[in-house]
Amino acid sequence: MEDSPTRLRGKPSWLVSKASARAHRLIGEAMAAASGRAYHFAILAALDEFGPDSQVRIGQRCGIDQSDMHTMLNELTAQSHVARTPDPSDRRRNLIILTPSGQRRLEVLDTTLSEVQDDLLNALSGTERHQLTMLLTRVLD
Repeated sequence: MEDSPTRLRGKPSWLVSKASARAHRLIGEAMAAASGRAYHFAILAALDEFGPDSQVRIGQRCGIDQSDMHTMLNELTAQSHVARTPDPSDRRRNLIILTPSGQRRLEVLDTTLSEVQDDLLNALSGTERHQLTMLLTRVLD
């Protein structure tokens, strides 16, 4: 990146884009090695934090398109990491629940992604990582 034009390196949007591309590559490689997907982690994390919910609501929370959600939930169901159960308040829809297997899988994927964070942000101190996280959260909120 050192040979990139100074004007580009001075634009946060360009830097975020380049960092994002690197993060996507590292995450993709790590998830493939763990036989998983980043979307699997997002869905399992949402279920762990918020509890059983509809497919639509989980997709909204995670920013996952509904067609992708359907595919991801089919994969997670086939792996016994989530289950579909009738919603007691509306029998026409299902709730997605996290299974014990899914809880264990979440822990494995969480560890994998933590290692990616360490690789991606190895040039930053713990304080700088926290500050970066807070700043990016403010930008996105």
